[in-house]
Amino acid sequence: MVYITHAQNDNIFNTILKNLFPLLIITLFFLTPTIGQSQEGKVEIDGIILDETNFPVPYAAVGIVEKYLGTSSTEDGEFSMLVTKGELQDSLSISCLGYDTIKIKVEDYLNQEEKKIVLVESVFEMDEIKLLNPLEYVLNAQKSLKENTISTPHKIEMLYRRAATEGGRSKFLVENYIKIRDRGPAYPLGVVEVAEARKSADYRIWKRVQWTHSINHMANGNPLRPSEKQPNLKKFTWKKIGDSSYEGEDVLILEGTGKKQWNKIKLYIGIDTYSVYRIEKQKALYIYQKHQNGKLYLSYYANEWGFQRDMIPEQYWNTEAEKMSYRLEAFVYNIEIDKKKIRIKSFGDDTDMGSLDLPYHPQFWRNLSMPPDTKFYKKIKSELESNYGVSLEKQFELVNK
Repeated sequence: MVYITHAQNDNIFNTILKNLFPLLIITLFFLTPTIGQSQEGKVEIDGIILDETNFPVPYAAVGIVEKYLGTSSTEDGEFSMLVTKGELQDSLSISCLGYDTIKIKVEDYLNQEEKKIVLVESVFEMDEIKLLNPLEYVLNAQKSLKENTISTPHKIEMLYRRAATEGGRSKFLVENYIKIRDRGPAYPLGVVEVAEARKSADYRIWKRVQWTHSINHMANGNPLRPSEKQPNLKKFTWKKIGDSSYEGEDVLILEGTGKKQWNKIKLYIGIDTYSVYRIEKQKALYIYQKHQNGKLYLSYYANEWGFQRDMIPEQYWNTEAEKMSYRLEAFVYNIEIDKKKIRIKSFGDDTDMGSLDLPYHPQFWRNLSMPPDTKFYKKIKSELESNYGVSLEKQFELVNK
């Protein structure tokens, strides 16, 4: 146990005042009981998704067929989700670009000795298909967005994370549970409600405040969403760089290059339906999967972007803050299409997510079906914990009120 006595000299006392929060964390680390991780009334489904060569399959869609309930596998192929006992007789569906879809009863999967699912690579003959010009697929995909995605009003629930880094190390993490009344990528982002929030200790030199919530950057950065700042995809030079498949449909992998060579976009477009299953834009990644009604919705998002020196206040030059970036990640948990259940109260979309004043509900986070730690998240967590040798859970407990 760590003690700070009155006998310590004024220099130590001043240091405490200057670094009050980090020292309080260290002092209280062993004084506060550990939070339990029980989820009453829920059954956890977890495991790993592999291909036939025993390699992990990343970003596979995992969900209950009979109703929307799902998640995505991590870069390591791992997945985790909670179901009720009443859903044990439902079917678990696993689908991914390039592989045949698998369906298995939830109860049967839980009874397996090894909690793993092996996907078989799809067999297709792309060479026998007469292809259109790559640009035509892109334009047809844009025209077909309303038809291929959930474009009627619906509610999205997601876990959204943002880590701020300085000098290449994570210094501050914010997690929000967000509800959105949306109409899909064919329309601008709808009404946003930040329902729950928690944050880590803040070790940043430059405590930057964004003028808006990061969820808006996720939406506006999607090249399919209508926005004044979106690039004109007609002016990109498009070429085929590969092919794949998704649930029986052949998929083209197209790369578009803008006037500036660094401005590149990859789209994974179905040949028959022009559905867009995946988007890659610089370091941004958007993964789409099918709802039970056959329409696509965003399932997973990740991104990282930094600041040029002229965007950073001069007072922070030659410090770690000079090399600042944001790391972002989002998992979609639920899609609700019943109009009676999609009422959203606007809150938080016009505020920096690290500045939101929301009460902290530990029980909510304990009962939330958290995804397995991705490589992306493991790096953030490790760096935050190494700053003062304090676990991230303990930071959440002490910082949030």
